Amino acid sequence: MSLLVVGLSHRSAPVSVLERAALHADAQIKLLQDTVAAEPAAEAAVLATCNRIELYADVDKFHAGVAELSTLLAQHSGVGLDELTPYLYVHYEDRAVHHLFSVACGLDSMVVGEGQILGQIKDSLAKAQDLHTAGRLLNDLFQQALRVGKRAHSETGIDRAGQSLVTFGLEQLAAGGEVADWARGKKALVIGAGSMSSLAAATLVRAGVGEVVIANRTAERAERLAEILNDGASSPGDVVARAVPMDAVPGELTRADVVVSCTGATGLVLTGDAVSVAVGGRVPDVGAGGGGVAQPGADGVPPAPTRAALGGTNARSLADRNAAGSADDENCPLDLNAVQATPGFSVLGEAAVAGMAAAELEQHAAWVDNAPRPQGSGSVVDEAEAIAALAAAAARVGRIPERRRPEPPAEGPQPVLFLLDLAMPRDIDAAVHRIAGVRLVDIESLAEASADAPMAADVDQVRRIVADEVAAFGAALRAAHITPTVVALRTMAADVVAMEMARLEGRLPGLDDKHRGEITQTVKRVVDKLLHAPTVRVKQLAAEPGGAGYADALRTLFDLDQETVAAVSRAEDSTTDEEGRGSA
Repeated sequence: MSLLVVGLSHRSAPVSVLERAALHADAQIKLLQDTVAAEPAAEAAVLATCNRIELYADVDKFHAGVAELSTLLAQHSGVGLDELTPYLYVHYEDRAVHHLFSVACGLDSMVVGEGQILGQIKDSLAKAQDLHTAGRLLNDLFQQALRVGKRAHSETGIDRAGQSLVTFGLEQLAAGGEVADWARGKKALVIGAGSMSSLAAATLVRAGVGEVVIANRTAERAERLAEILNDGASSPGDVVARAVPMDAVPGELTRADVVVSCTGATGLVLTGDAVSVAVGGRVPDVGAGGGGVAQPGADGVPPAPTRAALGGTNARSLADRNAAGSADDENCPLDLNAVQATPGFSVLGEAAVAGMAAAELEQHAAWVDNAPRPQGSGSVVDEAEAIAALAAAAARVGRIPERRRPEPPAEGPQPVLFLLDLAMPRDIDAAVHRIAGVRLVDIESLAEASADAPMAADVDQVRRIVADEVAAFGAALRAAHITPTVVALRTMAADVVAMEMARLEGRLPGLDDKHRGEITQTVKRVVDKLLHAPTVRVKQLAAEPGGAGYADALRTLFDLDQETVAAVSRAEDSTTDEEGRGSA
């Protein structure tokens, strides 16, 4: 086995990098085709979800395989290799199997235990099969991963350890309350009609919303989903589900209480202006002109405060900065007037520098270092050094890669519009969290919220299942690796028996059929008995870790023709491929 996986996920990369590296359907197809065309890879499959991008391949060289797969991921994602490399992880052979089985069980999901990943693994296998990039190894691997995932969900309580991403997102919107109480009677707008959007719509219906509107670029899919939702209602009139075209979204947004968006769009589906218009008149002091929305910075990226100032030091607030009466604000790359109204904003915190280019960071660090200190203020040396360090990091990648949002202000109007963005790259402008009356939950905030989720005891049981299944899969794969050699050996023995019987008939032409049959059976039994113990034992040894060399030893000892062994392998692969397509 030479299984290799190269990828990145929410565990290894910030959401901003995952967003930029997201692969649309056509890019996935091209990536698979280019991977199997590359020299080190014989098979390939891509697992691309909202929070992971992984390329699986059967390779003949480890280092060359890692280099080639990393390069291909960079090329097809559009993220430079130098920038992508720090976020990539690599798993090989048994570790690669362990990784996929863990993913299938929901252990590596953003929300532990979620079951939607099984459908995504199945789709990945089907795509590789359709493109003929999955051979025996990946067919067996992905099908076994699906079985392991189903076993984990049926034999343990892993479902209790976490929920689907949709359910978890709605719980975050409900802010600790019961989702059913929070959702009851609300008007919902679901943008997209794929698997995630369909799950969201069904979940909202079960939670008790009064109306669900489905918007999708393909009208037929939206209409079909609305029809399913209406048919599934417990009684007529319980839920009104209807489909609308995408150009109707702005109008529907003004009526909606809850919006869930998950499309494959490469750009924003909902802008800050559109959301601001939608809540205009529903919240005091928020008008159609976009009031309450932070203005973008110099590079078009809105300021993005974080939960704490850089380095955990006491950064001065903007009020302190203004109290100093400084006259050199023109040397600060920030638009101080634009951020002045933001509660708790610190010109020295990560809020000030998130998204800045390297040159701006250096300018900001110098401004912080030289700015006049207000009376009684603490030292800002630590903040200046932290910003300078960020400037050095940004010099390598062009800008700070992760842009965080602030904690919601302690006081403010109650939300009138709840937004759940499950798309990658994001569908909803991250700046809308700063619009009064809006609550936004997206992939990034879900990752932060789930980081501290308690792990159930069932997780340990699933880990044991994964470990057992990995060992069994490895043993079966190693045993299967020697099977073509054993078949070739027995074929060679049968050929020897046939040749010797032909010679015997030449020497004894008068031999009758009865005696000829007895002699033939006797010779075959002798050969079978001589080969039985060695072939059974070599299969046992080959199934153990490090047993791959036994096939080579058998070929050498019996001088087996390599092409004969390869022919057996090709025949088995062909049979397995057909069986795999029928069961996937």
